[in-house]
Formats: sequence, C-alpha cells, structure tokens
Amino acid sequence: MASSEALISQETVEDYNEIENTDDLEKTLVLAAQDADARSNEIQTENLSYKSEEIEGNSQYEEAETKRMPQKRKREQEEVTKHFKTNDGGVVNKPAEGYAKVVATHYNQLEEKGLDERSKSRIVYMRNFHNWIKSMLINEYLTKIKEGKKHNAPIRVLDMCCGKGGDLLKWRKGNITHLICSDIASVSLDQCKSRYNDMKNRNSRDRNSGNIYSIEYIAGDCSRVRLREKYSDPSMKLDLVSCQFAFHYSFESLPQAECMIRNASECLQPGGFFIGTIPDANDLIARARRANSSTFGNDVYKVHFDCDVNKPPLFGAKYNFHLDGVVDCPEFLVHFSTLIKLARKYGLKFVKKEKFYDYYERMKIDGKQLLSNMKSLETYPPNETATLLGTDPDDYAHAEEFLRNEERKDVKIGTLSKSEWEASSLYMLFVFEKVKNTWNTDGTPIYDI
Repeated sequence: MASSEALISQETVEDYNEIENTDDLEKTLVLAAQDADARSNEIQTENLSYKSEEIEGNSQYEEAETKRMPQKRKREQEEVTKHFKTNDGGVVNKPAEGYAKVVATHYNQLEEKGLDERSKSRIVYMRNFHNWIKSMLINEYLTKIKEGKKHNAPIRVLDMCCGKGGDLLKWRKGNITHLICSDIASVSLDQCKSRYNDMKNRNSRDRNSGNIYSIEYIAGDCSRVRLREKYSDPSMKLDLVSCQFAFHYSFESLPQAECMIRNASECLQPGGFFIGTIPDANDLIARARRANSSTFGNDVYKVHFDCDVNKPPLFGAKYNFHLDGVVDCPEFLVHFSTLIKLARKYGLKFVKKEKFYDYYERMKIDGKQLLSNMKSLETYPPNETATLLGTDPDDYAHAEEFLRNEERKDVKIGTLSKSEWEASSLYMLFVFEKVKNTWNTDGTPIYDI
C-alpha cells in the first residue's frame, strides 16, 4: 500500500437482537424433526421469528400455536416450500431434492479466471479483503492448535466446501500435515486438484521449500453425506475444520444442518476448532425491514428475500443473493441461536462470533503487512496511473472525510468503496471448540457444555 494508514467505513445498518430466550427451542426442533422429510426437506417451522425490540408483533414460538395453525396458513406455507420467486419476478418450482443441484450448477459454471482477469473485477479489493480475513482466522486458530501440541506433531484439517481450493496456500503456509477437501461442485473440486498439483510441482522444484501436506478429495454434499465414511482413514482425528462462505447453505432444512454440523464435529479432537464465515442473518433481516422491501442492495450486491422477513422460519428462510461476478444463487438464513443449540448436541462449544469489520479492527495491527501484500484495500486518493473502481458519487465520501480530519494533504489511505463495504459488512465469522465427552449407558456421548 502507499500508506501505513488503513481506513474502513463502518456505515452499517443497526443490528436486530437475536432470540436470546431459547427455552422452547428444543421443543421447536423436535417438532421440526418430526415434520422433516429428509428427501423433500420441507420444514414447517415458519412461526419462530427473529425477535426485535423495535419491530412489534414478533412473538416467540409456542407449540399450541402450531397445532391451531389454520389450514389456510398451512397451505400458504406448503406453497412457499414448493416454489420460489426469481429476482425478475418469475416463479420456479422448488426441486424435489432441494436446492443443492442449483447451488452446485452455479459454482460448476463459474469460469476459472487468471490473476489478470480477477484484478479487473469491480469487487477485487473486497475479495482480497475477505481473503485476508480468512488468512488471519486460519492462522489464528492453527497457532492455538500448535501451542497445545508437541513440536512437529501432525496437524490434520478438513476444508468443507473447499470450492476451487482458494485456501490451499493458506494450509501450506500453516504447515499442516494432511488436508481433506470436500465440495458439492465436482468441476470446482477438479480445479482444486489442479491447483494442488501445480503447487506440489512448484514445491518439488524448490529444494528449500520443505515437505508439502498430503491431500484427499471428497465430491459430495456436506449437508447430506456423512464424510467420515468417505475418508481414506475413517478413524482419523482432525485438529481443525474450516467452512468458508458456505455453511449457510445447510440451513435449508434441519436434517441438512444437523448433517453439516455432525461432519464438522465427528472427527474433531477435543480442543480442536470449527471455524467459518457466513452472512449475518440479523443484518440481512434488518436491511430488508429498513428498506421496507424484500429486495435491497447496490451496484455490487443484491438480495431478494423469498420468505416473510417479519416471521422468517428457523430453516428454509430463503433469499437469492447476487454478488458481482461471484455469487448468484439461493442461500438460507442461519438463525445463530439455533446453530449454537445444534452444535451442543454434537459436542461443539460456542466460542465467538464476530463481524468482519470488528475482526479487522482487532487484527489490523498484526495483519498490517499481509493487508498490503494481499492488496486488500484500495489506495485513496489513487495513484496517478490508477482509476478508482467505485462508480457511485458517494463511494469515497468516508475516505475524504477521514483525510479532512487528518488535515494532511500528502497522506494516502487504504479503504474499500462504500458499495463494497456495504456488501462486506453483511458477513461474520464464527468459532466453535470440540469438548471432551463421557458416555451414556446406551452408548451415546454426553458433552459437558
């Protein structure tokens, strides 16, 4: 970067409170499980809403209410689960197997672009910034794991929903021993294999580079397939499970969410971590309510809700998400209180969740050099030969205000355009830790969480 200063605008919408009182949540999940069909994934739980102190009319889920739900309301819910609206207003039948193939097809059809082409993207700095977030998060928890191990002890990692292998180099720099890559998109997984082979070939030509981790690949839907059965060694113990920008797809239904969490937890050693990044459901709901519309966004991203934003269901709260040149497919809200409850069932203790901008503020000093190396922020004012990527007149108003407050004319800062930041600030990271267990007389594990 041209300057040691870095600026991120924190103009985000006001968060809405999550449901903190989850005393009835276990009953809710039981009812949801009873109604769930693992094949059709049509979950009837729309009556549990996201609680907000500022939005009136939101009531907690009550079992009796569901039993008395009018037939008309049931028919309406059935229609919601069988159909969805596209961004242009068209109606498309929901696939009987859910949206897994829709998502897989989208990612399979994404073209593999070289560095030159990716650098021309409207959101290149935001993508680099997100890559920095992942790098810092992965390094942070690999470091914690190594601190609890003997020197040179093996470190094994599962990269769930690995995509094209965008984190392969991060695992290389983390000096892990073995990596399991799993993804629903077979074309993406093939590209991941090619990237690893290229990295391994470069590594073999460099005599001073040391050994590179071993790898195995699993093509399949992590929310429907038990991964352990496909491991080269099903008894393998993992130290870290990572799921970046993908876990939210599993909240299409309760069975899928449970399968995903079990895959994350099942082979994790006690003291191992499950880390990931997802859109913040509360922020998405808040923006829709503030816009008083099911559709909102800017020239970088667009969200169209296909569920009631005032009473979103626990599972299957669907929205269509478009991010310039990267994402254009259905996604699902992750009700985080529900996630914490489900994670406990599989021995995962909640550690933290953190918005991207908060994580940046906390880690920007330690990650200062990496921010520069990864070109994670756009230089403002631009250098003489550069052109700003933001096209909205207000895209750099926050940067100009910062410079005015600095009262210096020669300083350059790093930032994201306002449009990019509005998209980036939708995201959050999460961390869970696997705990030790004892055993019930029936052979089921008991976790002290």
